[in-house]
Amino acid sequence: MFLLDNASRAYDWGSASDIPRFLGQRPDGGRLAEVWMGTHPLGQSTVVDPTGAVVPLSEVAGDLPFMFKILAADRPLSLQVHPNASIARAGFDAEEAAGVPLDAPHRTFRDASHKPEMAYALTTFDTLVGFRPTAEILRVLHGIDTPLTRSLADELHAEPGFRGIVRLVERLLTQGVDAADVATVVAACRELVDAGVDVKRAYVTAVEIADHHPSDVGVVISLTLNRLTLQPGEAAFLGAGIIHAHLKGMCLEIMAASDNVLRAGLTSKALNPTGLVQCLEEGMSRLARVTPEPFGFSTDIFNPEVDEFALAVSQCSKAEPHGTLLPPAAHRIVVCTGGEVELVNGADQRLLLGRGDSVYAGPDDGDVRVFGTGEVAQAYTPDADLPVGELVDLVVPFDVRQLRRGRRDLDA
Repeated sequence: MFLLDNASRAYDWGSASDIPRFLGQRPDGGRLAEVWMGTHPLGQSTVVDPTGAVVPLSEVAGDLPFMFKILAADRPLSLQVHPNASIARAGFDAEEAAGVPLDAPHRTFRDASHKPEMAYALTTFDTLVGFRPTAEILRVLHGIDTPLTRSLADELHAEPGFRGIVRLVERLLTQGVDAADVATVVAACRELVDAGVDVKRAYVTAVEIADHHPSDVGVVISLTLNRLTLQPGEAAFLGAGIIHAHLKGMCLEIMAASDNVLRAGLTSKALNPTGLVQCLEEGMSRLARVTPEPFGFSTDIFNPEVDEFALAVSQCSKAEPHGTLLPPAAHRIVVCTGGEVELVNGADQRLLLGRGDSVYAGPDDGDVRVFGTGEVAQAYTPDADLPVGELVDLVVPFDVRQLRRGRRDLDA
């Protein structure tokens, strides 16, 4: 087993205190947003090898198929989509052929991998994920009643369903929206919120985002998106191609080993609205809460049944005097998320961990057990014999006939 020294990222949406506190460090005033655990070349963990040399994790683990992150947000992240495998490969090859440096700020495809991901909440975690049903978007838009929202509602009435929503988003991104029109929408939302009126938190979300990005078209697009709140210990899976924007909170993220992000708003980073729309045009991906399955006495497995990753969270205590057995895996990264624990591998190697400490364990480590009182989270590639968590879809297929009935009611 190897203790990890991990890369970190300071972005303007990050928290000045959450990750330093989690790692047992003193905040320095910077906004620390992410800690990366894994072998991605743009943020690889390092270890001390048996000779005492500091080496990249890939030298002892190979290239891991997953990346594990600690994420803390104090303000909204960018409006974004992750590509599927075919788009990622084509985009990466094109940028390589064009000679775009891998770390260039305007580069979109930093590797050739798709990027499904799962978020596990460490605190109350708010995010925007996936499109609302058409009828719900129409209720949101008609409730605001501004020139822009009326035109959007007319457009969606004419072409309902997923494809119509994508076309609406494409128009907002490519044809441009005046800052004054965004401000009018925000003002209308603020008046409704002050009057105690909202439609599934759409208006209050627009107001909150506008506090940070007052003239961004992403404020208007947010009205079309589901707002999801995860409580600590809950998880959600986002397939590649799901539009989303995390809002606030701290979570563990586990994903395919990729840093491919196509952005279209709510950020100072480079935008690729055409690429984002292309990802959406591929069709609906899976968006679901992940219900865990038990493993042993103390462990919940969050397994969304993708090839690259699963997450196991273990609550360790003296109730198991022989230690908590972690789910078997050839390659795993274990992070202590609370308390103080001791990891013991099959060769009786022992490592003491406090909150924020992380470890890589490989095939030679055999069974890994945890002793002490605390919580650990294990990212790993799941074995086919381990239980698969139940996925509860957050997007219900929409029946166009329902819209037609609703339209007759609106026209009456």
